Amino acid sequence: MIATQRPLPPPTPVPIEPSSTVLPSTVPDNAPEHCPGVESSLAGKADACEGCPNQAVCAEGPKGPDPDLPLIQARMRDVRRKVLVLSGKGGVGKSTFTAGLAWALAADEETQTGIMDVDICGPSIPLLMGLSSSTIHTSSSGWTPAYALDNLSVMSIGFLLPSSSDAVIWRGPKKNGLIKQFLKDVEWGPLDYLVVDTPPGTSDEHLSIVQYLKDAGIDGAVLVTTPQEVALQDVRKEIDFCKKVGINILGLVENMSGFVCPSCKGQSEIFAPTTGGADAMGKELGIEVLGRIPLDPRIGMSCDQGQSYLDEYPDSPATEAYLDIVQRIREKLGDA
Repeated sequence: MIATQRPLPPPTPVPIEPSSTVLPSTVPDNAPEHCPGVESSLAGKADACEGCPNQAVCAEGPKGPDPDLPLIQARMRDVRRKVLVLSGKGGVGKSTFTAGLAWALAADEETQTGIMDVDICGPSIPLLMGLSSSTIHTSSSGWTPAYALDNLSVMSIGFLLPSSSDAVIWRGPKKNGLIKQFLKDVEWGPLDYLVVDTPPGTSDEHLSIVQYLKDAGIDGAVLVTTPQEVALQDVRKEIDFCKKVGINILGLVENMSGFVCPSCKGQSEIFAPTTGGADAMGKELGIEVLGRIPLDPRIGMSCDQGQSYLDEYPDSPATEAYLDIVQRIREKLGDA
C-alpha cells in the first residue's frame, strides 16, 4: 500500500514588522512576555524571568550595551562619508560598481577612499582591485588594510583566506563578529569616503553594518539593479529595508543597461526592461535614477585583471556613465 500524506495547510501570512523591531532585539526569541532584555540590570532576576530557559545565562552574563560600539565610533570618527552599495539581487554588478565608484573617487589624489567588503561568503573585491595576492598585517594598533593606490585602501575576508577557492561556511554570529572587527580593528585612518560592498539580500550582514554604524552614521546607500523585472522585484525589497532601518537612499543605478559595441558604438537591449526598468520603479517610488551603465565586455576583462576600467577606457560610454553617477553622488552628499 502506498503511503499518502495530507497536503500541508497554506502558510500563515507573516506581517511586516514595524521599523523599531527590524534591528536585532535584546529580547531572546524564546523569552517570556515581559522579558526585560539581556542588557538590563534585571536580566535573569526579574519576576518575568522565572521559568525562562535563559535565566541562568542572563543572570551571569555581562550587562549593558555592546562595549565595542564606542570603539567603532572612535574608528569611524575620521571617516567623513560612509556609503553602502546595496541591491537585494545577486549578479547585478554591486561589486563591479563598488570598484568603479572607488576608482573614480580615488582618481583625485587628494581624496582618501576606502572599500570595506562585507560580502563574507563571496568576496570579489580583492580580485577586482588587483589585490588577490595581498595579505593583511597586524600591529598593536590594529589591522592594516591592503592598498590598491596610495589613497585607496581595501579590507576583505578574501585577504584572510588560504585560497580564493576556500568556502566560508559561517552562521550569522561569526559573520557579524568579522564585520565588527573590520570596523573597530582596521586602521582606516582619515578617509573622505568609505564605500561598503554588501552581499545580496537583507539579512545578517546588512543588519550588522546598520547596527554597528548607528551612532557613527551612514550617509546613504546606492541601490544597483539591472533592467529586467526579476532584478527589480528584489531591489524593491532592499528599498523597503532601507526605509525600515532609516538609511537614506541616494538613488538607483541601472547596470547592464543595454549593450554598446566597442567597435561601432551601436547599442542594443540585452536585458529588456519589460516593466519599465529603473526609470519606472524610480518614478513609482520617488527615488532618483543616478544613471545607467551599459554593458561592455571590456568591463569584465578589466575586472578580471584587477585594473581600473575608467583609466583603461576613458572615452567609453560606460566610463562617461560612471563619472556622471559619481558626480551626482557627490552632489547629493553635498560634496560638489
